[in-house]
Amino acid sequence: MSKYTRAAPFRLLVLADPQLEGDSSLPNPKDSFLKRLAGYREAITSADTWEDVLLAILGSLRDMVLVDLLRSLRATRKRIDLFGNDFYLAHIYRSLHWWSKPTHVTVLGDLIGSQWVTDGEFERRAWRYWNRVFRGGVRVDDDITITGSEDVHGRDVKVVEDLPLDMQGGDGTTGSTGPWEHRIINVAGNHDVGYAGDISDVRMERFDKAFGRANWDIRFEYRASTRDNPATTREGIHSASADTPISTPANPVGVPLSSTTTPSIHVIVLNSLLLDTPALHPSIQQHTYKFINDVIQRRSKPVEDRSSFTLLLTHLPLHKSEGICIDAPYFRFYDQDDPKPPQEHEPRYKAGGLREQNHLSQHASHSGILQGLFGMSGSPNAPAGGMGRNGLVLTGHDHVGCDVLHFVNRSVTPADDPEGAMSPGWSWDATRYARSRSSPSSLSSPLPADTPNIREVTLRSMMGAYGGNAGFLSLWFDSDPSVQEWRYEISTCRFGVQHMWWATHIIAIVTAVLFVVSATLGVWGWMFGEVAAGSNAKGVKGEALGNKSADLAKRTQDAKTRTTNQGRRDGPREDLKRNANDK
Repeated sequence: MSKYTRAAPFRLLVLADPQLEGDSSLPNPKDSFLKRLAGYREAITSADTWEDVLLAILGSLRDMVLVDLLRSLRATRKRIDLFGNDFYLAHIYRSLHWWSKPTHVTVLGDLIGSQWVTDGEFERRAWRYWNRVFRGGVRVDDDITITGSEDVHGRDVKVVEDLPLDMQGGDGTTGSTGPWEHRIINVAGNHDVGYAGDISDVRMERFDKAFGRANWDIRFEYRASTRDNPATTREGIHSASADTPISTPANPVGVPLSSTTTPSIHVIVLNSLLLDTPALHPSIQQHTYKFINDVIQRRSKPVEDRSSFTLLLTHLPLHKSEGICIDAPYFRFYDQDDPKPPQEHEPRYKAGGLREQNHLSQHASHSGILQGLFGMSGSPNAPAGGMGRNGLVLTGHDHVGCDVLHFVNRSVTPADDPEGAMSPGWSWDATRYARSRSSPSSLSSPLPADTPNIREVTLRSMMGAYGGNAGFLSLWFDSDPSVQEWRYEISTCRFGVQHMWWATHIIAIVTAVLFVVSATLGVWGWMFGEVAAGSNAKGVKGEALGNKSADLAKRTQDAKTRTTNQGRRDGPREDLKRNANDK
């Protein structure tokens, strides 16, 4: 079998849970070092006696050394950590975006670290999100996300775009990828808007304004004149409808595709935080319910249409039994009304409201998602035999990540339930997606071919504490007459903990500082060394001239001395000679 070598027409870079922190992770401004110093000064100056002054001074010094300095150091370290963390996350996005050349990008919720922040702090974190972490990325326009507007409920409003031909890799390259390359598909997380029991209009409005609508969908049609190469490897490739062995018929319903059928990808962005109850504002929850109904009734292809692929992007994972993933099913509710509601504002939560959850409830998962959006059923009389729509579910939230297969368990024996009704003879079930050794992307123990199932990948967080993770989803249409549906491949990678990023940049900064210092000292030595060398040369030259003058003077003096001595010796001889002549 030949390998699939062309670029997939739909390549999604998947990130989850960056959770940008801010002032809520820093000490209270009232406890700043300067404020504390002012308090100490006031305590000292207000003392009545010298003894009280001395006690105030000693107490202030003790608190300053043991409390304030350590607190200030921790606050400074945290500020540096927040600043560096933004660029660490940015490094992940920038590097992987450059390397993988995605056609689309999504972040699966928890964009910021707390839903309780003030509007001002929310805006500051949103600014950091767009100008540091995802610099170059843009918010998806409201014109594109119009299907999430309350004004379109019950109306036939659809948003359909073509996958541009330069996305489709017809020449085997991954050049220009169109306008979606830089659009960030943001999913609402609990740290962005809260859980159902505390989600308010204000929170939803500020999220929509900063990051885009929380509910919307779009269909991308694949109009390539030549479909993707059907000769694909049988390992690591998934049938879009199920993770069944590829050797089995991938179109179990037996409905041939029309030559005029246009393959498409239906992307659904869903705010799953409003699916379960009790909600603080039922009206906001109703909006999400109406959106799901519109998607099912007006914008989804028939279940039998194998040319359509449904990609669900949401934050909360679907229900699964304890032990399958690291998080077990868990729900927590408020036990009292908000004791301190903001002035001139309604209570932030009420007693009995949903406060926290690990998964969606069984009802929301099974009736709303699996049966509703994907059309799965255990009944063989259901459309397409209950196999459901082709698709994949991508979620975030649990930080650790999980890979699960949801399926219809038909091994259940029909029996009477406590209320006297007969069970249908099947049940919803889930199992960990077991990867085979030969191919990490395929099931080691595939389910029977006629088992309705769909895969849910919960992506591990991109935070440094979890290794800086990312996912890569590739989708392409297999035009083999025996297949005629979408194939997908999803893989994840761990970019590395933040300590490696910090170490690399600290070493780089230290190296740069040492280089600058060394270069400065070198230039300094070159400039002022020339002057010193010139001065020394002049000194040596002067000394040499001085030595020559002294030597010449000495020679002159020696010559004079010799002349004088010679004269003294010659004087008596001349006298003797004259005396001899006289005789």
